[in-house]
Parts: sequence; C-alpha cells; structure tokens
Amino acid sequence: MTPTQHAGQLLMVALTPQMGTNGLDAQLADGLGSMLYLGGWTGRSSVAATSEHLQDSAVRVGGTRVGVLVAADQEGGEVQQLTGEGFSTIPSGREQGALAPAELTRQAKGWGAELEQAGVNVNLAPTTDTVPAEIGRGNAPIGQYGREYGSTPAAVTRGATAFAKGMHAAGVMPTTKHFPGIGRITGNTDATASGITDSTATTSDPHLAPFAAAMRATPTLVMVGSARYPKIDADNQAPFSRAVVTDLLREQMGFDGVVVTDDVGVAKAVADVPVGQRATRFIAAGGDVVLTADATQTQTMTSAIVRRAASDEDFAEQVQASVTRVLTLKEDMGLLRCG
Repeated sequence: MTPTQHAGQLLMVALTPQMGTNGLDAQLADGLGSMLYLGGWTGRSSVAATSEHLQDSAVRVGGTRVGVLVAADQEGGEVQQLTGEGFSTIPSGREQGALAPAELTRQAKGWGAELEQAGVNVNLAPTTDTVPAEIGRGNAPIGQYGREYGSTPAAVTRGATAFAKGMHAAGVMPTTKHFPGIGRITGNTDATASGITDSTATTSDPHLAPFAAAMRATPTLVMVGSARYPKIDADNQAPFSRAVVTDLLREQMGFDGVVVTDDVGVAKAVADVPVGQRATRFIAAGGDVVLTADATQTQTMTSAIVRRAASDEDFAEQVQASVTRVLTLKEDMGLLRCG
C-alpha cells in the first residue's frame, strides 16, 4: 500500500442519503477503508445496493481487494440510522436492559441479521456507559434518551454483553462504546464542549467493568468517547490521550483490537482542535480509525497522517501498527479477497 492508502485505512467517513450511492467514490479510490451510514437511510434494498457499490469500489492492492468496514449506528430507540422496509424498530437500551440476557441476545441476532442482509458489517453499538440513577436524564448524551442498559455496572454488563453477542452471532462486528464511559457527564460531546468532564473516573473505576466484560465475551471494536477524565489524564481529552487509549485500554485492560473515535468531524467537543490533528493525535495516542461525519474533511485528515508519518519515525510505526490491526480485522471478517 502507498502512504495515502495506509492513511485511508485509518478513516471512517459518513455517507448520507443526500450524497448518494457514489458519494464516497473519490475517497474509496484513494484507499478509504471504512464508512458510516448517517443521515437516516430508509429501506434495506437502498442500503444493500449502496453497500454492494462500496465493496465493488474498494481499493485493490496487488490483486487483493481490501474490503470496506460498512458501519451503521443501530442501537435502537432514539439512535437508529437505518429504518423502513427490512429493518425492525429496535427498543431503547433501557428497554432492552429489561429483557433476560438470552432473550436480548436472540433479538440482537435478528437485528444483526437485518444489517448483514443490507451489507452492513459493523454496528456502532452497544452503548456500554453506566448512567447512575441520581444523574439519570440529566446525562445529555445517554440518559436523556434512555440509551443505557441500566444504572449500575452490573446491569450494563448484562445488557451490553448480551447485545454484543447477538450482533457477532449474526456476522456483524459490535462496537463497545463510549470508552471509558460518558455516563457521568452532563453535556453531549456532539453538541457542546461544556459539561463534558468526568472528575470521578480513575483507572480502577467500577464503570470500566462493562467494557471489560464485553471485550472478553465476544470480538468487538472499541469506541473512545470525547469527554475529559482529569484523574486519568489532566491534559488531554480521551481520544487524544495516550493514558486512556494505550495505558488504560490496551495495556491495563489488554485490548489489542481496533479502536475507533466517536465523531471528531462535526462534534463541538473537539472543535478547537485543527482537523488534521484530530486524526494524528488519536493515532499517536494508540487509536486506529478516525470517524468523521463530514466527508469533506477526508483529504485534510489523510494528508495530515501522511505528512506526519513521513517526518516522525515513531508516528510512522504507530500508523503501521494501526493499519495492521485494521487489516487483520478485515481478514478475520473475510474482507480481503483476491480479484
């Protein structure tokens, strides 16, 4: 792969219905490795046709087609990007958490099968954040919408693990999010840079238990949220923190899979960070795939990764390690194919 193709494998870019089926063709030609359906797609046939086009347009290297991670944000409740014909109306996390774990796994397998039939191979779910009962709906990103599986780590562990198992059984990679937990903050990182500090969390936080359980239970991606955790890293937001991504997630908790950001394209929480640095700082922290809801940022992020790798040997090694993790995942998922 070229340096540009390496960088492309480390980006996940949103595709909206308004952009059309061909909306990411230029990025795919340059090596884009992952995409996210965003903006409210309707009907399995439309999504399936787009997914097929994405895979047909994936970059080819040395006779091997490097398939695309095709993602959806299909939690249920208020967060369900794919609706209409072929897609069930999924209950909220709070409602899912009331089900017996075996029943939730069974239902999640069915929802996952709907995604798989539409060509979606990654679900950016389950939400694995614990919202304490005393905060409840005062937690803007999760509690306000009933996205949590419960108000204790034990309840969240049951729900998130059951959901993740069902998704994986259907052939869809789950994504455990939003590490290390955004259940105690008040602000929604998508909409504000205020109220996004969790001053309680430490590296021995009980709220880490659901993440650990999900990672043990089934193969999964891990999404890092954009909040601040001063008792873990006083200087950096989570996606730009080596203490969070490498020291805590990878070394202390032993996760060696693919780590993705929450949206760092249009999220207000990271608006003060230059676009290119949102990508390079995440990779430098130990992350792998940078998610942007703004497809126009692709070139800026790609160029920033290529430039820094060309001048910084340590960063270049991190890029190589991240690309290796992404390609290993794709090989495991059957996305590396000859011809």
